Amino acid sequence: MVIVRAEDFVDGPFGRASREPGNVWAFTYYLPRAIPRDLHLGPKVVAALSEADAALGQLHGLGTLITDPSLLIGPYLRREALASTRIEGTQASLSEVFQAELDESRPTEDVLEVQRYLEATKLAHELIGSFPLTQRLILQVHERLLRDVRGEERRPGEFRTSPVWIGGAGATPESAAFVPPLPDHMPDLLADWERFVNDDAPAYPALIQAALMHYQFETIHPFLDGNGRIGRLLINVQLMMRGRLSHPLLYLSTYFETHRSDYYRRLQGVRERGDIDAWLLFFLEAVREQAGDAITRSQRLVRVRESYFGEAIQARSSLPRLVAMLVENPFVTVRSVESRLGLTNQGARTLIRSAVSRGWLVSLGRRGRGSREYWYSPRVFDVMNAPMAYDRSEAPDHLDSGSRWGH
Repeated sequence: MVIVRAEDFVDGPFGRASREPGNVWAFTYYLPRAIPRDLHLGPKVVAALSEADAALGQLHGLGTLITDPSLLIGPYLRREALASTRIEGTQASLSEVFQAELDESRPTEDVLEVQRYLEATKLAHELIGSFPLTQRLILQVHERLLRDVRGEERRPGEFRTSPVWIGGAGATPESAAFVPPLPDHMPDLLADWERFVNDDAPAYPALIQAALMHYQFETIHPFLDGNGRIGRLLINVQLMMRGRLSHPLLYLSTYFETHRSDYYRRLQGVRERGDIDAWLLFFLEAVREQAGDAITRSQRLVRVRESYFGEAIQARSSLPRLVAMLVENPFVTVRSVESRLGLTNQGARTLIRSAVSRGWLVSLGRRGRGSREYWYSPRVFDVMNAPMAYDRSEAPDHLDSGSRWGH
């Protein structure tokens, strides 16, 4: 059992252990300080920053060079949403997420949480086009994240007004792995966080600012639920605000999920020992690895798309539009093709048969509500679902006509 003890925390530039004065029942909690604006970056951090910044620059360049990068955004956001919710214990697969978008029935609770994360992310990107990254924006995004899902009773769209602690089932403040600051401290801490992320003359390069922003948000832990998911989706938002990303193509949650124990340990290391270098090195490594993966995955996806387009334009049909549809979601039904491409039922069936004959689509059989037939594009899906280059142990969610259905 982990026990929070004041002596386990240094009194340093990032915060200190504290207890509520005059309360005999008080417990030890962590009280962050304002985010330091004058950190000295060690040589290892500077070197890692250079590599991560170069990788991010390549990813940013890719987003400006691809004719229609919006086609890639959907698959990338789904990967990010899936990984971020998995960190919190949600069990869902990428195929289940894609399939649920074609099903009119209510998805499983796990898939619904992924869908709400996608909605919250899209809302954040819409709002940031008109507003700075404020507490008001965060509250709106949080309300969308927890709407009609598990945790809905935990005050969506409201900052917490009671203490919280992080630990397993049955944990108490005395046995928790981490106890965030009490609610009374949150207004000042959030005001400082807001000033830091919106500073017109930032004290740090964009990636260092994003790493510190995420650390402080997770440490303040302003909500009863959803703190990790909100904190992670804000990383892309912050980098887009600083002009380092033209499109949300960086999905760090995948790296954080793969290295989950390191992710939590590095955050806690800042609180307990002031070890900011270890956290920054971890964050920058995540950026470098994920930017590289995003570039490689984008190039593979574009090659598949162009291959299909090259074949499709020779046919006098809606095949080119079907290709664009498959890149966004490699799963289709007759009804989804009808609706998306404005075809008749027979026209949609004819188009799907043409794609099947070309080897683009494979039938998954009739299943789900109404015994509807589903098809998917193996080449497109395999690019989206392939494991990270740094983690070949990740099990891809391969499909065939005998695969389990996701609902």
